[in-house]
Amino acid sequence: MKELSDQAILEKARIWTRPPFDQATREEIQALIDAGDIEELRDRFYKQLAFGTGGMRGIMGAGTNRINKYTLGKNTQGLSNYLLKRLPGKVIKVVVAYDCRHNSRSFAAAVADVFSANGIQVYLFDDLRPTPELSFAVRHLGCDAGVVLTASHNPPEYNGYKVYLDDGAQIVPPADGEIVDEIRALSFEDIRFDANRNLIKTIGEEVDGAFVEVSVAHGSFAEVNGRDRLRIVFTPLHGTSIKLLPRVLERAGYTDVHIVEAQATPDGSFPTVKSPNPEEPAAMQMAVAMANRIDADIVLGTDPDSDRIAIGVRNLRGDMVLLNGNQTMVLMTEFLLARWKAAGRLTGGEFVASTIVSTDMIKKIADAYGVELKVGLTGFKWIAKMIREAEGKQAFVGGGEESFGYLVGDFVRDKDAVTSGLLACEIATWAKSKGSSIYEWLLELYGKYGYYKEFLVSLVRKGIAGEREIREMMERLRHHPPVRLLDSDVVRICDLQQGSCRDIRSGEVRPSGMPQSNVLVFYTEAGDKIAVRPSGTEPKIKFYYSTHVDTGAGPFDAESVARIEERLQGRFDELRDELGIS
Repeated sequence: MKELSDQAILEKARIWTRPPFDQATREEIQALIDAGDIEELRDRFYKQLAFGTGGMRGIMGAGTNRINKYTLGKNTQGLSNYLLKRLPGKVIKVVVAYDCRHNSRSFAAAVADVFSANGIQVYLFDDLRPTPELSFAVRHLGCDAGVVLTASHNPPEYNGYKVYLDDGAQIVPPADGEIVDEIRALSFEDIRFDANRNLIKTIGEEVDGAFVEVSVAHGSFAEVNGRDRLRIVFTPLHGTSIKLLPRVLERAGYTDVHIVEAQATPDGSFPTVKSPNPEEPAAMQMAVAMANRIDADIVLGTDPDSDRIAIGVRNLRGDMVLLNGNQTMVLMTEFLLARWKAAGRLTGGEFVASTIVSTDMIKKIADAYGVELKVGLTGFKWIAKMIREAEGKQAFVGGGEESFGYLVGDFVRDKDAVTSGLLACEIATWAKSKGSSIYEWLLELYGKYGYYKEFLVSLVRKGIAGEREIREMMERLRHHPPVRLLDSDVVRICDLQQGSCRDIRSGEVRPSGMPQSNVLVFYTEAGDKIAVRPSGTEPKIKFYYSTHVDTGAGPFDAESVARIEERLQGRFDELRDELGIS
């Protein structure tokens, strides 16, 4: 990316001090110009926000590189133009939802205004709702598209915009490119904010009730008994799951549910956590502390828009420990396949799904049950694409990714922490009824399939300089790849940007079989896998390391588990040193 001169940045900024921008926007930018704050202006105007792996996210404020009424309005005008061209003569319908973040309600209203101004029927939720409910609502209401205003687990200053089409899935090629082309063809003067109120309908309980019923139908099982004896601690981390998850658990028969009250009220400032990301143990501290006080069996925590789920369970010493996303995916996939098999539903036409940076243990599980594993790029939109392409040919059982997302069945076409939270409780109840626990059952699976362990390092690199550093890191690895890692030869390299996988020893190059994406994957002779990619939604570059050891069938005790974990942690620490990411 060519760096703009100070004068070019000022010229871009001055556009925002005139109509069509409102008075507050003009004053915000003029104050920065008057103060001579060229670095802040540069950060706001050096680029336009773009769609990444999970929609468009950014810091709120005035400017082209910010989330505001105008950048969102331009997106919505472009999406409206796309729908009107794609569906000529049709009564077009969209559904709009929003989360707990600052300005999400007003942004959703502005988005609804633009759709209606273009003659599109809008269903607007009456209050915040989980993202999976938006995905469900698109198909439930027979809509042609959906939008949710959310920045998922990003910090409080962020907001964002996710687009779904008529199958309830986020946009993928070629639709994403066609929509972006429509957006790029617009100027801010082209945005229609003159709402047609007759085309905006408020929705709420009728969709909630339908979602609850289908969630319970997919996430609970008749053979599970003793739900009233499972003690659950739940935290929504100030987010949207408070709207649905307690209700789903109650409807399924769970009565001993304890909510972390200090985190129960939706609040875009997320006052009790540094980061509202359930992947980070610090975010779950209050829930774990409550679980220890009341001797709970399981902890559930969700991110602000309720598509990611964190699960805490008791280990062999009785301590509450947090599972990672790969462990959760392993447990849920095994449990679902076992239930399908017991019910005679596995006929050879089923599949489960995962991503290229997630655990390879899923392949072992799929093979054991004779179902296909489909592997895609990072992001649930690719799993949703698999579901759409398999409709009428294969049945989707479940699927997940390492970043704490899982999907049960296909009634939602995005990761769903509500139904996954219920499924986690079903597994815990089933294990408890057998005198065991989720953790002990996980160890059984390690004995059956091998002890798999995954690690993730995310390096934050903000702003223009950060983008440049991330780009340079990827280029170094692409053009000067490692030859050996952890005393083992690198035997295969997949470069998804080039669309190829190269066998180092034979020199053979094959197509990667995946869409183009800026991802590198290194495979070693010892069976380790290292994937590297820039985040599509945050200023980060991510390193994923997957390894495993064959331990035999067990049984495991606390000491043997500790030894295995220490051994694998040591390998990871050594890898970080070799790659210079310590």
